[in-house]
Amino acid sequence: MNNVSSARSFSSLPPDISPIARRLLAIFTRRPFAPDDPQLADLAPSLSTKVVEPVLRELKSWKIALNFFTWASTQNGYVHNCYTYNAMACTLSRARQNAAMGALASQAVHSRCKMTPGALGYFVRCLGSLGMVEEANVMFDKVKQSGLCVPNSYSYNYLDKYTLTSVLQIYCNMQKFDMALKVFDEMYDWGWVDPHMCSVFLLSFSKWDDVDKAFELVESMEVRNLRLNEKTFCVLIHGFVRASRLDRALQLFDKMRKLGIPPDIALYDVLIEDLCKNKELEDAFKLYLDMNEHGIVPDFSLLNKLTSYFSEEGQLTQLLKEIPKDVDTAAKTLVCNSVLSFYVNNDGLDKAYHLLRGMMGHCAVDDLNVNELLKTGERFYPDTTSFTIVINDLLKKGETDTSLSLFRDMVQIGCKQTVLLYNNLIGSLCDSNRLEEANELMQEMKDSGFEPTEFTRNCIYGCLCRREDVLGALNCVKEMRLHGQEPWIKHSSQLIKQLCDHGRVLEACEFLNNMVIEGFLPDIVAYSAALNGLIKIREVDQAVELFRGLCARGCQPDVVAYNILINGLCKAGRVSEAHDMLNEMVRNGLVPSVVTYNLLIDGWCKTNTVDQAMLCLSRMYEVETKPNVISYTSLIDGLCNARKPDDALTLWSDMLSKGCAPNRITYMALIQGLCKCGRLNEALEYLRQMQEKDMKPDTFVYASLLRALLSDQNLSAALETLKDLVKEGQFPCPQDRNYPILKNAIIQMSQDARTRFFSCCKLSDSASSFTLLLFGIQSNLRGFCGESTLAR
Repeated sequence: MNNVSSARSFSSLPPDISPIARRLLAIFTRRPFAPDDPQLADLAPSLSTKVVEPVLRELKSWKIALNFFTWASTQNGYVHNCYTYNAMACTLSRARQNAAMGALASQAVHSRCKMTPGALGYFVRCLGSLGMVEEANVMFDKVKQSGLCVPNSYSYNYLDKYTLTSVLQIYCNMQKFDMALKVFDEMYDWGWVDPHMCSVFLLSFSKWDDVDKAFELVESMEVRNLRLNEKTFCVLIHGFVRASRLDRALQLFDKMRKLGIPPDIALYDVLIEDLCKNKELEDAFKLYLDMNEHGIVPDFSLLNKLTSYFSEEGQLTQLLKEIPKDVDTAAKTLVCNSVLSFYVNNDGLDKAYHLLRGMMGHCAVDDLNVNELLKTGERFYPDTTSFTIVINDLLKKGETDTSLSLFRDMVQIGCKQTVLLYNNLIGSLCDSNRLEEANELMQEMKDSGFEPTEFTRNCIYGCLCRREDVLGALNCVKEMRLHGQEPWIKHSSQLIKQLCDHGRVLEACEFLNNMVIEGFLPDIVAYSAALNGLIKIREVDQAVELFRGLCARGCQPDVVAYNILINGLCKAGRVSEAHDMLNEMVRNGLVPSVVTYNLLIDGWCKTNTVDQAMLCLSRMYEVETKPNVISYTSLIDGLCNARKPDDALTLWSDMLSKGCAPNRITYMALIQGLCKCGRLNEALEYLRQMQEKDMKPDTFVYASLLRALLSDQNLSAALETLKDLVKEGQFPCPQDRNYPILKNAIIQMSQDARTRFFSCCKLSDSASSFTLLLFGIQSNLRGFCGESTLAR
């Protein structure tokens, strides 16, 4: 605390008390406060209520004041009196500390502190101001019953009109409307209810969107001959509209008019707009006519709102007929702007464009709506708003050149161009990749005295990024930095992604570095695109270095960024490092996704460390990350490659029991894996299941089965498999890597006596599936097997 201020505060104290008070104030406001300060022990014997009361009133913090109050009450020989209690009560009530205030009231009673009638009245007033009416009544009764005070008329009138108004407001703020209503009724019985109090009560109901209760209260006030003032009516109507209770707002509006309170244009405005939003256009128009009848001239803002909701020209014509015909030229322009807005909002851009040209004098104004309004052929001119309405809609329709032409016409007739129009035109040119024209227009913008905004330069920057013009984009960033503007992250991220997609990964990384040098830290999306680009060109070490750099610069990687790096490390066979990344994610408070675990499972399986992959699956169960079909497919493939088909089949069953349905890839992984492990009967069974589910295996699955079956001398099953292959239309072309396997299988079967029979006896049976099979084989074998082989 300022020493001068405290000196002034204690200047009226006796000379023997003032120094003690100042020292206590200094000790308790010092930070940090030391309860064992030896000075406190020195001052304790000098404590008195004459010292404590002024110190309490001087302390601004209720916490410090309560700390001092408590400390004083524990000192030998010192007892609080009613004035120190009231000083503490004043501080707590101002700070709205209900709990502490309740405890203080209980302490005052239990300490058997004698209270004057005035002191008792003051304390209970403090309770009442916090809405603690029940606590106030309890304290009053206990003090009276215990003989600690003989209340007088002042004490009994502690809950006066002003206190109860505060209590009423507190109950309303706490949404305890039943309690508030009791207080209100009590005040009404005392004759203390006035329009201000009604407003407090009603506006609280409206604030908490309890519109029906508020309306019921309005009606009950009418019965009690209580009249709301104009301000309360207006606030309530606006509140009802905000609460989407237009019905009640209109009812209250009628009550207001019946009471002879004239509504202002703001009320008409809000009601008409809400009627329009609810598509009650006829009622909105009636209210508009009512406004005219009552002599309230509608402003053109309201006119624009109405026309923005109308969709038929007949409605527009009827509306314009109600506008006085003696309006000045400026007003006529505003009316024409409303017509322009109507056309633009109702797909009448051509009409709007023609009307604007007519307003400029480039053609006759033959618009029936406008002529109906004007009645004369006098000239009237468009303003900046007129051009803005039409130009912006032209730009939305992609009519950039027409927009530019109108923009030039503005200068010719003396209309002021605006930053918004410049920005919209530059944005449209950039979207059309007309960068050179956009730059020229931005220079013209500067020459006209308009400073390009962040939006302006970001339009240019975005176009440069889409063109992958790295140098131009960097120069644009530098210019933005000079003007205190920031490049938009979406453009930077797009440039990085495009560069990486087109193999310019190192340029992308260099651009990121230059952005940091210029003082702009790209977001994690841009870094993730660069990381992914480096992974694609197998620059894993550089990706790790970039990742560590962005962490060091305070850019927090997300799960996607970690997944990209884990993917790259796994593909490079550095699965242990990838696993360390997973642990780092968890330490940084990120929750690994199922993709994270799938990448590691696949990495462990690809490096023949299937046991680690299974541990990864167990970890997923522990952290309640549900494995998906990709998780199981990778593990089934890995287990089969590790010659653990039984474990693979157990995992298959586990997958089914957890409600995860195998897909086509899962089936193919299991079938091929079983073939590798010599479990041919089971492989054929899963092939049958796959076919029953209308899943078509790839050619390599048939190739694996054929090779395994022929190796096992199971020629009949091999022939059936070959038949399925041809039926499915899966027989490969000579360029397919599985072609030699199938070629050797067919030659082997055609040379074996057990299958040669089928290649001879069934050629004449055109209805036989074997004929179809052999016909398919024949057509594919003529080039490498020769006619003699098939003829045997």
